[in-house]
Amino acid sequence: MSFLKKTFNKISGKTKQTQRKLTHVDQLLAGDIIVLTDSFALPEVLRGQQFQVTAINSYEYEHATQTEWTLQGTDDLLIFLSLDVDDSIELKFALKIESEDVETLFDLERFSEVFDEPGQAFLQRKIDNQLTSSWSSEQYQQSIFAKVGFFHRKDHRSENLSEYEGRDAGEQFELYALYNEDQSKGLDIEVWQDGDTDVFLTLFRPLTDIVDMYSAS
Repeated sequence: MSFLKKTFNKISGKTKQTQRKLTHVDQLLAGDIIVLTDSFALPEVLRGQQFQVTAINSYEYEHATQTEWTLQGTDDLLIFLSLDVDDSIELKFALKIESEDVETLFDLERFSEVFDEPGQAFLQRKIDNQLTSSWSSEQYQQSIFAKVGFFHRKDHRSENLSEYEGRDAGEQFELYALYNEDQSKGLDIEVWQDGDTDVFLTLFRPLTDIVDMYSAS
């Protein structure tokens, strides 16, 4: 059964007036559903798929706070969605990959240069595997080096983030980021205070790739 059928079963007794109307991605809440375009410009795991928002977190930086929606489709694969706001607003999809995926994609000695000052690493892709196909780019140039941020398991749009250090300050990390030539794809690396490192392949797409949104309430 699709997410949409489940949602419609839950709301079948409600009037249209009681339903939240979704007109922009930034209105998404936990339980809401998005439907993506079937464009071949998207990786297969995204193309024409429905995803439900299962969690909302916040990335806090010195000059900005970013909302992150955790999306789950009909399988166990998690996709992370945020909005990239620059001259225009784009969807930013992120796929977390494991160390063996990194080793397949890149020469590890070159990959380690991402963490060396002044942060000008250049990476050449070796080969894709089944998971990373259509997510990765042939080349990446480093753009961000050791940017300090705080990760909050909260939705900053409705919950206040602590301005003080301590228990509620969020989990501190350093961000390293690389992009391909036209900045349509990227690589985000988050290094946490305990030394754990998370690596994400990122994909930047127009807002129109979301063709439908359905509220859970």
